[in-house]
Amino acid sequence: MSDIDINEIEIHPWEPFIPSGAKVLVLGTFPPGAHRWSMDFYYPNRTNDFWFMMGLIFCGDRDAFYDRSKKQFNLDAIKALLADKKIALNDTGYKVRRLKGNASDKFLEIIEPVNLQALLERMPDCHTIATTGEKAAGVVAELTGTPIPKMGGHTDISEGIRIWRMPSTSRAYPLPLDKKAEYYRLLFADAGIIP
Repeated sequence: MSDIDINEIEIHPWEPFIPSGAKVLVLGTFPPGAHRWSMDFYYPNRTNDFWFMMGLIFCGDRDAFYDRSKKQFNLDAIKALLADKKIALNDTGYKVRRLKGNASDKFLEIIEPVNLQALLERMPDCHTIATTGEKAAGVVAELTGTPIPKMGGHTDISEGIRIWRMPSTSRAYPLPLDKKAEYYRLLFADAGIIP
């Protein structure tokens, strides 16, 4: 039995991470329950592929941001990468209810979405939004009045921002890490972050 009350409305635990001159905003859905965190930051679950994928893309090493002996992520190295590459992080859900007491997007009711307009106003250099998964893509499409792009595809909005739909980095999403990395590599190359 989960220790999460399924009737409880949760408020997002973290402020948006916005490095100076942020060009890309990565939007997930909502963090897992705190009992699953291995750090107090975005994508905190060791069974999520996000930081392993970022290590593969930017360092050629899936464990670049993870210490296997300590079983923990290197948060300082993660923040340094994000600042250097000008990648901001936040989620599409600000207030949510877990309908089954777990981290599955399928059973996550978004009560109040992120204030995307206010978020983008804090990032005048942002030209790319990446949504990590189907639910996040749907929320952003609804907020911007745009169609949901196909997996690995994008749509452009009038503010000169390109919105990408990326595969979920959850291990529950049946795509190998190297294949997920290929999708994200294309996005980062299009955004001018990698050659």
